[in-house]
Amino acid sequence: MIVVAGEALIDLVPQGTGALAQLKPALGGGPYNTAVALGRLGSPTAFCSRTSEDAFGEALLDGLRRAGVDVSGVQRGPEPTTLAVATVDAGGSAAYSFYVDGTADRLFTAPAGLPEGTRAVSFGTCSLVLEPGASAYERLLRAAATEGVFTALDPNVRPGLIADADAYRARFRGWLPSVSLLKLSEEDARWLGGSPCEWLAAGPSAVVITHGGDGLTAHVRGGAQYSVPGEKVDVVDTIGAGDTVNAALLHGLSVRDALSPEGIAGLGAEGWRGLLRFAARAAAVTCSRAGAEPPYASEVGEP
Repeated sequence: MIVVAGEALIDLVPQGTGALAQLKPALGGGPYNTAVALGRLGSPTAFCSRTSEDAFGEALLDGLRRAGVDVSGVQRGPEPTTLAVATVDAGGSAAYSFYVDGTADRLFTAPAGLPEGTRAVSFGTCSLVLEPGASAYERLLRAAATEGVFTALDPNVRPGLIADADAYRARFRGWLPSVSLLKLSEEDARWLGGSPCEWLAAGPSAVVITHGGDGLTAHVRGGAQYSVPGEKVDVVDTIGAGDTVNAALLHGLSVRDALSPEGIAGLGAEGWRGLLRFAARAAAVTCSRAGAEPPYASEVGEP
């Protein structure tokens, strides 16, 4: 079982240009997209979050169920669902503004424990910013690491939600001793500061950096680096591409029985490049269609 912990929200995606373009609601949130992608790829997956009892909350849970994700541990509340208004530029890249005050996912409380058989837990995005839920997710991250569970972190930085950038950067550094796999985009890496070498020294066994259409690079302890190019595709938009990479990495590591520091260390050049190519293929499929629509296993082959 791979558990994904974090927010589920509704993306409002413009269907044209201009400030008053029609908005289409879509299921989203970085952790939510990661969970759906894992389920579609065939990994046993559970979602750990708090969702609204409103119609959007029901639609989000239905989307997880359709992907085969276990939602039995999802908390519910009467507060509204978080909304993210997307703006897509000419190259397909998305930026977001958020409506988060008083929403359900902010009130997440840490569970007493993880589901039996949990091999990995994935964290990231808004859930690690917005209090009081952020502190609850942080406690869950530290508890999982203490219990020897493989942990993955994708900060997926949303600067508009971060009131104190320096405090968040310090908090990020404080998470690293509890992180097994750190994945982040080039943009996130620049915003956070530091380097893969510094981050590896703080705790993670590997750091994977995405370069948009130019591919991915894995940095591992000992100084080795492995890179693959991006898959060529006609980009509709990039919504959910990074989340798909998260899922592909975790799924591929699980298939290789490498969800451990020892497993990471034993991958070697061939194993890493195969894993990164799989993640690039999966992200390319997501970019080829509108919204966060990650691929099914049949569309990307074996990792």
